[in-house]
Amino acid sequence: MTRGLSRLSGQGVALWRGWRLPLAAGALQRRALRDGLLLAGWMVGAWIMLAIPAAGRSLGYDAYSYWFVDLAERYALAQDSLYALGAFRYAPPVGMVFGLLATLPWWLFLWLWMALSLGSALWLGGSRAVVILALPPVALELYHGNVHLLMAAAIVLGFRHPWAWAFVLLTKITPGIGLLWFAVRREWRPLAIALLATAAVCVASFIWAPALWQDWLATLGPSASRSADLSVPPSLPVRLAFAAMLVTWGARTDRPWTVGMACMLGLPNLWPHGVVVALAAVPFLGRGRTQQPVAAVSATAGLWSLRRFSVVAGLSLAIALAGALVAGDALERALLWASGSIIIVHASMFPGG
Repeated sequence: MTRGLSRLSGQGVALWRGWRLPLAAGALQRRALRDGLLLAGWMVGAWIMLAIPAAGRSLGYDAYSYWFVDLAERYALAQDSLYALGAFRYAPPVGMVFGLLATLPWWLFLWLWMALSLGSALWLGGSRAVVILALPPVALELYHGNVHLLMAAAIVLGFRHPWAWAFVLLTKITPGIGLLWFAVRREWRPLAIALLATAAVCVASFIWAPALWQDWLATLGPSASRSADLSVPPSLPVRLAFAAMLVTWGARTDRPWTVGMACMLGLPNLWPHGVVVALAAVPFLGRGRTQQPVAAVSATAGLWSLRRFSVVAGLSLAIALAGALVAGDALERALLWASGSIIIVHASMFPGG
């Protein structure tokens, strides 16, 4: 009897080892895929940050408008052309803050600004920062020097320090749709802090320079109409409606990652590097009821895939969904699949580059 049990046990061990071989091979393949995508993502990022500037392209194009400050004519360029070099379109309080930095040399301002943006990306990524840096939209954002990464950081901070939402509202305005999170959950105190902090800054700046507010308000109408012609469809009202539904659902089901996704959809203009606003969801993924963000990812992929220019982000998010359905670390795998898919279709965004 003992000998029979021993033999059966030996057969069981052999069978288990036989099953482990393909499982181990699959793990090695996934690890190879992960490492390959990371390397490819870093290479694309290096190409964006090193090769394009060397060719005389526009490193820091957006950041230049934050540094190029003349408060007397702050919004003149924005009235003439929405995307003219140096055109500034944010609210006067933001312009006043940047005006304090205008005394710095351009190169110093640019490197400090890039360091701040990079620090925001690393903070959002946490232990997965190496994966975040493999995402080409992050490199694109660092290259252009926009405020999207800082917005993502402000959104995350806004859960603990609601006054941080003032930065979101005073720059891009419409991503403030994320504040519905507090309204739906009847968390009136943080909502009031966010709105009152924004209002206080606006009132103080208006008392200091009322003419700046008049100039800025004069640019809003023309800027909105020109932006609508350049933005990825669907139109901003449609995207805001979807973002409102998304964050409402998230607030009712305790899914804070929906706020970052909704704010990304609420951007006035959708560009490939604007996707990084959705990184505000990363610190909340994998906690509580956040295991499979299927609805937001799939719907966002559909919205972004409506135009060839946006196929980069659309496919990346669609494949991120597929990656999240495989066993293992869902967040890391989703980010890696996003990186790989962006790399695969990267040429569609730069057909000649």
